Amino acid sequence: MLKLADKYTVAESAAYIIKEKKQLRNLQLLPGEIEYAEKRFEEKNKFIHINSLYKSSFIVIINNEKEIHFRDEEIRNNGNKISNILQELKIDILNIIDLTNEKYSLPLAEGILLSNYRFNKYFSDISDKTPSLKEIKFVHCNVSEEELKYIEAVTTGVFYARDIVNEPLSYMTAKKLSEEAEIIGKLHGIKTEILDKKKIESLKMGGILAVNRGSVDPPTFTIMKWEPENAINEKPFILVGKGLVFDTGGINLKPSGYLETMKSDKAGGAAVVGTIAAIAKANLPLKIIGLIPATDNRPGNNAYVPEDIIKMYDGTTVEVLNTDAEGRLILADALAYAKQFNPQLVIDLATLTGAAVTAIGEHATAIMGNDPDTVLNLKSSGFKVWEKLVELPLWEEYGEQLKSTIADMKNIGGKYAGAITAGKFLEHFTNYKWIHLDIAGPAFSEKADSYRGIGGTGIGVRLLFNFFNEIVNNSK
Repeated sequence: MLKLADKYTVAESAAYIIKEKKQLRNLQLLPGEIEYAEKRFEEKNKFIHINSLYKSSFIVIINNEKEIHFRDEEIRNNGNKISNILQELKIDILNIIDLTNEKYSLPLAEGILLSNYRFNKYFSDISDKTPSLKEIKFVHCNVSEEELKYIEAVTTGVFYARDIVNEPLSYMTAKKLSEEAEIIGKLHGIKTEILDKKKIESLKMGGILAVNRGSVDPPTFTIMKWEPENAINEKPFILVGKGLVFDTGGINLKPSGYLETMKSDKAGGAAVVGTIAAIAKANLPLKIIGLIPATDNRPGNNAYVPEDIIKMYDGTTVEVLNTDAEGRLILADALAYAKQFNPQLVIDLATLTGAAVTAIGEHATAIMGNDPDTVLNLKSSGFKVWEKLVELPLWEEYGEQLKSTIADMKNIGGKYAGAITAGKFLEHFTNYKWIHLDIAGPAFSEKADSYRGIGGTGIGVRLLFNFFNEIVNNSK
């Protein structure tokens, strides 16, 4: 879909990126169109659309008053505007011409591509819902084939993650989630192993098994491995994703108004699949392992209940005080399982707590961890791709809330700081460099949100891809 080009025909639609008013005279526009654009420029407009009889011309004006990360995000949002107009006018080819001699064409293309996503599977008629745009050409842009390959890789990963999140439980059971991960893995040279219920029982993963007790569908534990021969790391990076394919809250049933978006509770697992797929598609020389514990959480059958005591994979006993605090239980088994790989770093992603949304809202991810340098690097990547992170502390005082009088620990803390006590619970099961990302806020959008779309956003994929790409670049 993306390709470099030396020229384009004037009959094709084009998006021009400029900095100065005088550059408007260099565009393939009619005199009257140039005059119109100059007037809009003087009015401080940063986005101009000119609809000719046979094409559309878009002018994106760089705002030099803003820092680069704000600038790039504004450009991505302009890409969303362009995508919407292209769809409305059924335009299939767009040329990007960057007159700044910089790399602003990359965030513009990224915004357009991410906006081009559609989840059409369940419509009877998709004729008016299929993206019209088929090709983006970069004309005399200061970008490389490799950079275009990376954009295609990361957007592909985001789309995988969005698809997984958007699927309802009627299709995306834990077993199906594992099968989807395996199919995607085969497409990109990723080795995938699926542990079924019998294997999970033999490993005594008590957290996963307890949460699954209310379901008629069995749990799965998916292991994805990307291990290229030229990997720059001896110890693997491990990504752990919460694969709660639907969360009713269990016996502590969620009230109406909170159940309607719970297919999104697998967004952490979806992000792991999408990130590893993007890394493999871009052929990044890194050893990456993904661990995805998956089940649904129901109040049926022999569902676990408050005051139950369960024994985790590592032998820790946990007093259950709330069956809606289930994500940390399945993640804990996976985090403990990760120890056997002697990892360089483990990052978990989960739509873990409503408390994180209460604390920082829907537009940011809460980050906690025991490695300050990695936290800083991830926060830097977060600003670059506009998947912003807010750091919360993991002070020992918060751990006091998890002490139980009849078991090693409780699965919830007190009334306050719920996102942090959830992080402290997970921390107990680690003995390596570890980062926790609570993506509960930005993982799912109930209304159209620029290039993030509606439904599953694929949050975490772009963040982690940038983070790992920076590791590769810094090793050169």
